[in-house]
Amino acid sequence: MIVQDQSAVITFLSDPANFGEPATAITCIHTHISIVFFVAQRVFKLKRAVRLPYLDFSTLEQRLAACRQELLLNRRTAPMLYVGVHCITRADDGHLSFDGQGELIDVVVEMVRFDENTLFDRMATCGQLTPALLTELARIIARFHTSTVPVYQQAGAAKIASILDINEQALATTSIFTADEIAVLTKKLRVSFNQHEALLNARGRAGKVRRCHGDLHLRNICLVDDVPTLFDCIEFDEDVATIDVLYDAAFLMMDLWHRGFASSANLVFNRYFDERDETDGLPLLSFFMAIRATVRAHVTATQAEQTTGEQYEKLACDARAYCSLALDLLASTSPARLVAIGGLSGTGKSTIAVAVASRIGPAPGARVLASDRIRKHLYGVQAEVRLHAEAYYPKVSEQVYGLLAQNAQAVLVNGHAVLIDAVFERATDRQHISHISFSEGVPFTGIWLHAQPDTLFTRVGARRNDVSDATADVVRMQLANQDSPVDWVWIDTGGGIATTVARVVEVLG
Repeated sequence: MIVQDQSAVITFLSDPANFGEPATAITCIHTHISIVFFVAQRVFKLKRAVRLPYLDFSTLEQRLAACRQELLLNRRTAPMLYVGVHCITRADDGHLSFDGQGELIDVVVEMVRFDENTLFDRMATCGQLTPALLTELARIIARFHTSTVPVYQQAGAAKIASILDINEQALATTSIFTADEIAVLTKKLRVSFNQHEALLNARGRAGKVRRCHGDLHLRNICLVDDVPTLFDCIEFDEDVATIDVLYDAAFLMMDLWHRGFASSANLVFNRYFDERDETDGLPLLSFFMAIRATVRAHVTATQAEQTTGEQYEKLACDARAYCSLALDLLASTSPARLVAIGGLSGTGKSTIAVAVASRIGPAPGARVLASDRIRKHLYGVQAEVRLHAEAYYPKVSEQVYGLLAQNAQAVLVNGHAVLIDAVFERATDRQHISHISFSEGVPFTGIWLHAQPDTLFTRVGARRNDVSDATADVVRMQLANQDSPVDWVWIDTGGGIATTVARVVEVLG
C-alpha cells in the first residue's frame, strides 16, 4: 500500500539536467518496492513509500536507514557496483537538489550501471548460462555463505515459521488468489514445516543460520568483468535475510527449475554441495524451493496489481504459475535410491550423469558424486586442475572409492537419491557400492556405458579444461585390464548423447 506522495521526487529524478546530463534520456523501471532510474552510466534507486506485510518504507527515516543498509550489505558481494547514498533536499525556494542544505525529503542509492544483457535471467533465456559459468556462480555463493557469521541465537524453525506467516499475509493482500487457494497452499507448507521442524532447529544450532543475501534469484545476479556478481540483497529486514544458507541458495535453484532449466538447477545444487558439506540439509531442499516459489507468487501478484491490461494479465499468470510450482514441489516425494554409472574413460559418464540427475528423485534431483571431483578435493585443488600421476596410484584410488561409498551412504541416510559417476573398473568397488544400497534398504541400479575404442580415444583427445585427467594412454591401459560387470545394464554410447540419455532414463524408470 502506497502511503506517501513521491511525485515531486520522481519528477526531479526524471529530469536529466539534475544529473548534469541534459542530453541524456532517462529510463526507469518500476518494481513493487522501488523505482530505478537509469542515467548514462549510473543508476539511481528510489524506495517507494509503501507498507507491505514484509516491509515498511512508509517514513523517510525508514527509507534512509534502508538505503544505508543496502549500500553496506551489497558491498559484501558487489563493491564495484555500489557508489553511495544521496539525500534529496528542498531549498527555501522549493527547488530540489542532491545533498543540499535544505529540508530532506527523500533518499536514493547510486550504483554503477552494468550491461543489462549480463543479467542472469536474460542470459538464461538466451541459453548463455554454461555449466562453467554456473559452476563458478555456485562456488561464489558457497564462499559468500562461508564468509558470513553464524547467528546461533536464531532458531532455524522459528525463522521459517515467520516466513510462512509473512507469505500467507502477503498472498491475502492480493486479489489474484482466492481464500481457498491460499488456505490449500498454506496448509501444505505448514504440514511440511512440521515434518522438518527438528532438522531446521538442528541446523540453526549447527551455525547454518546466517545473514545471507536473501533474494538470490537470477535477476539479482549479473556478470562484472566476466565474474558472476550477486547484488540487490534484502536490506529492509535483518530477520528476513538471516536464514539457513540452503534456504538462500534454494531461491536460485527454484528460479532455474521454474524457467525449465532443471539440469542447471541440479548442477548448481551439486557444485554448491561440492564446496560446502550440507548433506544433512538434503531433506529440506524441495521444501525450501516451495517456500521460495511462494515468495515469488506473492511478490509477482503485488507487482501485477500495480499495473493494468496485458501487463497485469502476464504478471497474474506468472504469479499463479509460481503458486502451482510450490504445490508441485511440496507433492514431489520419492524414496532414496542409488544409481551408479560406470564405464571406461570417454564413454560419456559425466555428460550422461549431468543430463539425467535432475530426473532422479524430488527437485532439484540426485546428488551426483564423481570420482574425479572426490580425487581433486582430496588433493585440495579445484576440479579442473590436472593432478600428477601419483594421484592415480592404486592406494589413492582405493581411498577415492572409499570416500565415494562413504558420501553416498550419507546421502542415502538423509533420504535422498544419489548418482555415482566413476569408472568402476574393479569388481570390488562395484560390490562395495551395491552392498551399501542393500545395507540401507534402497533400490540400486548399475549402468555400464561402453563404446568402440576409436570413439573413446577421440572423446578423450578432444577434452579441454576438463575435470577428468584421462589421456589416450589411460584408455589403452583400461582396455587392456578391463573387468567389465555382467550384472549391470550395458548401454552403448556410440549413438550420441540424446540416444544414450533416453536409454538411461528408460532403464531408471
